[in-house]
Amino acid sequence: MSDLNGLIDKTVTQLGYELVDLEVSSRGKLLRVFIDKPEGITIDDCVLISNQLGNVLAVEHDIDYDRLEVSSPGMDRALKKPADFVRFTDAKATVKTRMPIEGRKNFVGILKGIVEADLLIDVEGVVVNIPLTNIDKARLVPEF
Repeated sequence: MSDLNGLIDKTVTQLGYELVDLEVSSRGKLLRVFIDKPEGITIDDCVLISNQLGNVLAVEHDIDYDRLEVSSPGMDRALKKPADFVRFTDAKATVKTRMPIEGRKNFVGILKGIVEADLLIDVEGVVVNIPLTNIDKARLVPEF
């Protein structure tokens, strides 16, 4: 799986996009790739990446899959890498931790960046330090 992730990340990055997430489901038969770039993703971007990945996967690796889906991460984009938390500083997000912090595992607040190996999130006026290693899931919260 890490070889597949590396191959897809390299291909997407070479085309000027960011690999946000990769999901393999239905016993490996569905590859779902989420891409982004600062100005946003269009259908044409998805088609370009889909065609390129289809070619790369067919030529370079014997990866058995039936369907490849490429899309934007959506307004409720997953935050996975430390750079994601920095990029979206001052955005609203939900963060779920593996282990409780101050008796809770779910936080909704404004991202305040990273200090050393901790995410800082302002939850109702209180800044909470969450070790990056303790983050199970994090997503942006769309505001309309």
